[in-house]
Amino acid sequence: MTTAAPPDLAAAPGPAVRHRTVLLVTCLALATVVAAMASLNVALPDIARATHSSQTQLSWIIDAYSLVFAALLLPAGAFGDRFGRRRALLVGLTLFGGASGLAALTTDPNVLIVLRGVLGVGAALVMPATLSTITGTFPPAERARGVAAWAAVAGAAAVLGLFTSGLLLELWPWPSVFVLNVVLALVALAGTLLFVPESAAPDAPRLDTGGALLAVAGLGTLVYAVIEAPTRGWGDPLTLGGVAAGLAVLGGFVGWELRRRHPLLDPRLFRERRFAAGTLSVTCQFFAFFGFLFVIMQYFQLVRGRSALMAAVGLLPMALGMMPAARLSPRLTVRFGARGPWVAGLLLISGSLAALGLLGTAGQAWQLAAVLFPLGLGAGLAMTPATTAITEALPPNLQNVGSAMNDLSRELGGALGIAVLGSVLAAVYRSRVDATGLPPQLADAARSSLAAASRLGGPVADQARTAFVEAMRLTLLTGAGVVALAAVAVALLLRPRPAAAS
Repeated sequence: MTTAAPPDLAAAPGPAVRHRTVLLVTCLALATVVAAMASLNVALPDIARATHSSQTQLSWIIDAYSLVFAALLLPAGAFGDRFGRRRALLVGLTLFGGASGLAALTTDPNVLIVLRGVLGVGAALVMPATLSTITGTFPPAERARGVAAWAAVAGAAAVLGLFTSGLLLELWPWPSVFVLNVVLALVALAGTLLFVPESAAPDAPRLDTGGALLAVAGLGTLVYAVIEAPTRGWGDPLTLGGVAAGLAVLGGFVGWELRRRHPLLDPRLFRERRFAAGTLSVTCQFFAFFGFLFVIMQYFQLVRGRSALMAAVGLLPMALGMMPAARLSPRLTVRFGARGPWVAGLLLISGSLAALGLLGTAGQAWQLAAVLFPLGLGAGLAMTPATTAITEALPPNLQNVGSAMNDLSRELGGALGIAVLGSVLAAVYRSRVDATGLPPQLADAARSSLAAASRLGGPVADQARTAFVEAMRLTLLTGAGVVALAAVAVALLLRPRPAAAS
């Protein structure tokens, strides 16, 4: 994917107010699609009650968006670069807003899953087009500030989405979260039509259609098998066959890309240790982060009994730790090198997730806050050097690949985190719920999700909450283990090379 623009567009200075307006519109479009990844977590309990979704269906409602988003990000970015970024924004925002409007009208969990997938298609067209519009149409003097603003919005939009959704749910039912998507998409669509110039790179290489299809098929098959595993069983032939088939197709994707003159993603880039470390770190961080959000929002509301807004407020200590750490991380990197602050941040994330898992229902509000604060510190320390490593490891002519890989690592990590950690949560919860003595229909409902069990009340609801906390403990410990392994890998990849013998 390329971000180069025709010279007349890239060099045209234009009035400053126009660039500020374009930046505002593109950042609004970016915030709209990034916030949608996290914002629906706040509404999960309400959605589960209204749609009678199982724990597996809840995973799919969240993950359908992330999976499609991640799988189509590279080809959608290439489409925008070749045929027009403004055109990609218009099509993407239309799909995103239209599917959101339909999602607000349905109570069928399977229809909701499909519509979330359509939202993911729109988001995949929007996100890379926003950054490419800035780099392709802003003059050099304005470009750095525009990219910095883009990065800030990309990082803050997920947390902002949680708080906004929580506030909406205090006033209106869960479809209001999708209605907000429609409003934001319409405003961004109008702004794009009025203010965003068209830019494209018509001489860009042709889209690697074969690579795109292999990537989508491999990721889709693998994630489908993982999410369905708690229902079918991890030893079920469909589960094992799906995992094996997904890995085989992704292996075929690597082989295909190695033979292409203009690959969608060149696997040889991972020979660069900083690029490999950055990609692995971002993927594992978002794996843990979105899996954590999927679990903690249900825990706050269904176990602790908090409202949607207060559940979102409960994450404030994490945000308070993340912001100063993100500003401090570059200074620490200059003084001590990237390896120390980076690995320390990953270890803080891992330790905090493990501590949260061990607290369970015994933890008081101040204890939860005391653990969430270092979780945010770790995320702030580790994210900046990881993102910088991805871009600085590549030459200037491959900066577009670095940007795309950073985006892909975020979305793929989030999709896999919800799939894997959501599956762990569902499997352990189903195994711990004791529905002995209940009629079969009620027993199945109690095992399907905590929200369904809570409607039954009495000892069944109490026992289901205990089962959920046990499942949450193992889920968070699994996430902590993944981030700890990432810390070890980054430390090894960034270890100083031995001095050459003279």
